[in-house]
Amino acid sequence: MGEPLGSALAGVDSPVKEDMCMELDPPLRENVATADDWRKALNKVVPAVVVLRTTACRAFDTEAAGASYATGFVVDKRRGIILTNRHVVKPGPVVAEAMFVNREEIPVYPIYRDPVHDFGFFRYDPSAIQFLNYDEIPLAPEAACVGLEIRVVGNDSGEKVSILAGTLARLDRDAPHYKKDGYNDFNTFYMQAASGTKGGSSGSPVIDWQGRAVALNAGSKSSSASAFFLPLERVVRALRFLQERRDCNIHNWEAVSIPRGTLQVTFVHKGFDETRRLGLQSATEQMVRHASPPGETGLLVVDSVVPGGPAHLRLEPGDVLVRVNGEVITQFLKLETLLDDSVDKNIELLIERGGISMTVNLVVQDLHSITPDYFLEVSGAVIHPLSYQQARNFRFPCGLVYVAEPGYMLFRAGVPRHAIIKKFAGEEISRLEDLISVLSKLSRGARVPIEYISYTDRHRRKSVLVTIDRHEWYAPPQIYTRNDSSGLWSAKPAILSEALMPSSGINGGVQGVASQTVSICGELVHMEHMHQRNNQELTDGVTSMETACEHASAESISRGESDNGRKKRRVEENTSADGVVADCSPHESGDVRLEDSSTMENAGSRDYFGAPAATTNASFAESVIEPTLVMFEVHVPPSCMIDGVHSQHFFGTGVIIYHSQSMGLVVVDKNTVAISASDVMLSFAAFPIEIPGEVVFLHPVHNFALIAYDPSALGVAGASVVRAAELLPEPALRRGDSVYLVGLSRSLQATSRKSIVTNPCAALNISSADCPRYRAMNMEVIELDTVHFLVC
Repeated sequence: MGEPLGSALAGVDSPVKEDMCMELDPPLRENVATADDWRKALNKVVPAVVVLRTTACRAFDTEAAGASYATGFVVDKRRGIILTNRHVVKPGPVVAEAMFVNREEIPVYPIYRDPVHDFGFFRYDPSAIQFLNYDEIPLAPEAACVGLEIRVVGNDSGEKVSILAGTLARLDRDAPHYKKDGYNDFNTFYMQAASGTKGGSSGSPVIDWQGRAVALNAGSKSSSASAFFLPLERVVRALRFLQERRDCNIHNWEAVSIPRGTLQVTFVHKGFDETRRLGLQSATEQMVRHASPPGETGLLVVDSVVPGGPAHLRLEPGDVLVRVNGEVITQFLKLETLLDDSVDKNIELLIERGGISMTVNLVVQDLHSITPDYFLEVSGAVIHPLSYQQARNFRFPCGLVYVAEPGYMLFRAGVPRHAIIKKFAGEEISRLEDLISVLSKLSRGARVPIEYISYTDRHRRKSVLVTIDRHEWYAPPQIYTRNDSSGLWSAKPAILSEALMPSSGINGGVQGVASQTVSICGELVHMEHMHQRNNQELTDGVTSMETACEHASAESISRGESDNGRKKRRVEENTSADGVVADCSPHESGDVRLEDSSTMENAGSRDYFGAPAATTNASFAESVIEPTLVMFEVHVPPSCMIDGVHSQHFFGTGVIIYHSQSMGLVVVDKNTVAISASDVMLSFAAFPIEIPGEVVFLHPVHNFALIAYDPSALGVAGASVVRAAELLPEPALRRGDSVYLVGLSRSLQATSRKSIVTNPCAALNISSADCPRYRAMNMEVIELDTVHFLVC
């Protein structure tokens, strides 16, 4: 069983029901195998069992990206075919290797995975095995019976080769239910034995004493020793198709189309006692018992119907299936055989609903047509049509635009995995092609709304703003399509080269962030030009900022990494102080200084996240500093998490140190902006707007970074109220002086706290983190008596 599935299962039957079903299986056959027979069988089987090491390169459909170990076994030595589970082969891109018992390792390639049942095939080059003599393991589904002594040979718990003994106890167990939002098998019986298999044994052969595989190990129950095996009848059919196609072309593998039909209906097998409670007529029960093989004890009942499928609004849960095309159907295998042979054809179903006989004519749908074999990758997100597997889990129609992995762009906006995109940039989205069409019309940096629904809250659409990547953290959008001939996925551009071009600039003013676009190329050139033009001013600024920024770091004004809002209170004391708080914009702005703090106003406590207070309620320090404060929201792409960055999302507060008509600079700590490969959004306390920023400088030693922004994005009104603070390189602070720490809450309210200087030149000592990352060293800071620092 593969490691990602684990062994904990949900939705298993109660012990009472299982005991009842055990009495209904075929009679026990005498087991005459001796120890020597088993020894000979295992000597033949073990060399043909391989350890599979698989790496799912992308999340796709029901499977997440990741690596795992599992088991497979050779079923055709001449053609090089290995049988294992579907959740091992994976529905998406996978890189796999097979290791034989003598440690020979070869690459394997997927050639088929069943859309519903838990089996699939890898192919390999038989000539690559040079030092091992082995034989293929024959498949014998007809040999399975209750009481048959079996052995499960595989990579159980990562032990390479384990041999677990057991006895088949049931042949008619319901298919195990693994996850509510992942892969589950259905419309088939499973076998059960107390063999106690664990992770890593998925795909192991279940053999009898003659060395024949009678079933395929698929799952287990963690609370007991029960293991669940897949019957091999449909496996034999699929293998025959692969072998015939391979014989037609001995030089190259070709994609094989194995006919698979569906009504998009999940059936369950119910005993006659339960079907009678559903309204089954006595005459119908008597007819079914006479027409069925001896020992038949029930009928197939509709459990669920996928919306939009062939049976939608035609069949309902609780309908009892009696006949298909005039033939009495009581078993999954017989029904599935009929559907697979009737793809795109009409079939006639005779059902009973509440004691009333009804005839329903349906068209059998091609199961492969609702099983996606391609996906769109944009900014790390994997998006593809909703598969039949997930449509059945979520009760949504097949083909909707499904987010298998949100990646960076959608994760940044808060779109979760398993979301269904319904609207993008104001346009309705029903197919993946609609999404690609809308995406091709957007420029980098554009912020557009997206509406989605989730299976956990299916009746409510949620709307968020998505920022189209303005940096090239990821490759342009690509369409990946599965090629079953090679076992690989081919890529092609999803959007023409002229699409997704950088926009011409930033739409400033108060029109709103939804229409905002960013010109990354133009902005970088513009910033570089301004940096050269103002070289002297910036050099002086950096020199004078070290002490001030270290002061801000020690006071913990601007650090906040959690997304959860926390209530905080501001406490202000009516006490005179000799500290100086200055606010000055050089050249363009007039100087505003606070020379005597005896003019500080009294203020009571208030909630950070309450309604914005009136200006008269703010302290004088807050009113002076507030126009210089900026709230940072920083996102780090997962592909750029280097240099010890421990999170993808940061909040913090910065201070404007330069503001002119052509450029603005904000200083912030490196706990907020850890690396330059970040997307930075700035929200100004003095003006309600959010604009992008660019990291222009990260100090290699000290704890500060410089972020540039375009003042024209603020508009005339915003640029007139935003100012730069005056930095004092050597503040005349002594022990016992009173100072005020001023910061921003998440709601962009200025908050302050009075503190006393206890040590104006304390040595900074920060302990090492659990993982290596930046920490300030060899620095002197100003120590305050504040016990609870402001965490904004």
